[in-house]
This record gives sequence, structure tokens and C-alpha cells, in this order.
Amino acid sequence: MMEEKGRENGVAAMKACYRRFDPAAYLQYNYTPPRADFTRKDSIVPWKLACLHRAFTEGDMSGELLVDIGSGPTLYQVMSGCEVFSKVLLTDFLEVNRQELRRWLQDEGQCSLDWTPYLQHVCKLEGRRPSAWTEKAAKLRQVVADILPIDVHCSQPLAPDALPSVGADCLVSCFCLESVSPDLAAFSRALGHIGKLLRPGGHLMLIGALGESYYFAGPGVRIPVVPLNEAQVCTSLKESGYTLIRLEVYTLTQDMRVGVDDVTGVFFVKAKKD
Repeated sequence: MMEEKGRENGVAAMKACYRRFDPAAYLQYNYTPPRADFTRKDSIVPWKLACLHRAFTEGDMSGELLVDIGSGPTLYQVMSGCEVFSKVLLTDFLEVNRQELRRWLQDEGQCSLDWTPYLQHVCKLEGRRPSAWTEKAAKLRQVVADILPIDVHCSQPLAPDALPSVGADCLVSCFCLESVSPDLAAFSRALGHIGKLLRPGGHLMLIGALGESYYFAGPGVRIPVVPLNEAQVCTSLKESGYTLIRLEVYTLTQDMRVGVDDVTGVFFVKAKKD
């Protein structure tokens, strides 16, 4: 009983940290140069986009439904997947992030970040002209069916009727689970919770931070993170019923360490639900 109470308190404390999350500041810190410099091969964002492009286009994906777990205020993680799956669901715990995504999807302007360079870069990865980005933007807006609230700490993270009874065909989740969990055990439990949303044989793509203990989600808004290493990621996946297909690691260069966090590396995982 005490242990369960402690768990709940840890999760409640994490949720309280997120009340001051600032989508515009977060995007500025992490999704502009040098971390999003498309002229450099060693920039974080192009590396992530290349990992996702390869994972989505290897030919082993099938089905119709892709669910993005904890989208935050970002869209890059589904730009390759929207060509493979005919329906995409975005999800986030925070209404401010869901609003940010809605603004782009409804093409209202006033977005905190211009996603054009991202769309252009993914078009290049797909062997298309960068000018095809307008077609890709239209495709993405067409296939995103909804933006839903989610809580990865609940054993049923989404509303019961949000998904077909068989589950999603593929999940993608970037910098979510380690950033919202008070400790490694909560991270592993959250991995198990989201696994319930995935059909057997479905794929999981996970991108996350290595060695990170905090990040800033706005001026003076410091959010604790579970510092993970590669072995812990692999163990948590195995315990949660996934078979690892591939793990790749990016190590931050000195100029990518821009003072908004203490991350040392980024991992990319492609796995399959047993």
C-alpha cells in the first residue's frame, strides 16, 4: 500500500512539473539550429529524421493505424510514417501541446515553429524534390485523424473507444516516457502500458534521451528526467514484451550541448511486440 502511494506521489509530482510547460520555448530550445541544422550531417534532428525514415521504409511495416505517444508540440516524428499508414493519431497529456498541433493541422498560422524545413528534408530522404513539401504537408493533414489526450501512467493510457479493439499497427514515441516518469520503474511500467495499445506483431519506434537528468521546458522551468543508459532501455523493452530489432545511438557533439538540458546522447529503437 505504501509503495503504491509512493508511486502515485511520484507521478503526481511529475504532472505538477508540467503545468508550466511552454511549447514555444521548448521548440526554440530543441528544434532550431544547431540541433536542427539541415546543412549538417552531425546535427541531432537530421539524425532522428534519417532513423525514422529508414525504419518506416524497410518494408516490414503493415496495417493502417499509426499512433504517436506523447507528441508534445512536435510533428517531425510522423512525417515519414504518414506515407506508410493511412491513419495517424497524435496524443499528448497537455492541452497546450494539443492546441499547438491543432494550429498547424488546421493551417491557421500562428504556429510556434515553421515545419517547412523538416518537411523539405524528409522529402529529400524520400528521393523527392524539396519543393514537394507542400504535397507532404497536405498528406500529413489528411491522414492525422485526431489529437487525443493520453496518460502513459494509466494502465489504459487512451480512452477505451479511441482505438480499434485489435490495437494500433505501429507506435512511435519520442522523448516522452523518460521525461514524464519519476524513476526507471515508472518508465518501464509506462512502456508496458503503451504496449497494450499495440497489436501483437506491431512495431514500436522509440527515440529518447541517454544520460539526461533534467531539461528546461521554458525559462526557469526545470523538469527532471530518468537518466537512462542503453542496457536499461533494452531490459525495459524485453520486460515489457518487445523484441528489439535495432538500437542506434547518437552522441552529442560539444556544440549540441546548448545548456537547455544535460543530455549526452540520443537512442533510436525499432522493436516488435511479441
